Amino acid sequence: MALYKYKEYLEHADQAEFDTLHNPGEICPHSGIYRCEACGDEIASNKDNPFPPQNHHQHAENLGAIKWKLIIISQQR
Repeated sequence: MALYKYKEYLEHADQAEFDTLHNPGEICPHSGIYRCEACGDEIASNKDNPFPPQNHHQHAENLGAIKWKLIIISQQR
């Protein structure tokens, strides 16, 4: 689970981007922190860069496929 110290730097957003699941190697649509839906591991990923390939992030097969879900989006102004 992502942690934070200063809540004033975060705000709630109910956007569809947070509901989309991404496969290993796909191009990342938004810079931010992503969580593997199967095992709970987290990564930071930059917009327009690929997510880690299947062989980079490993977990037990019984947990299911690796699917990355956006949990914190980084906004640039």
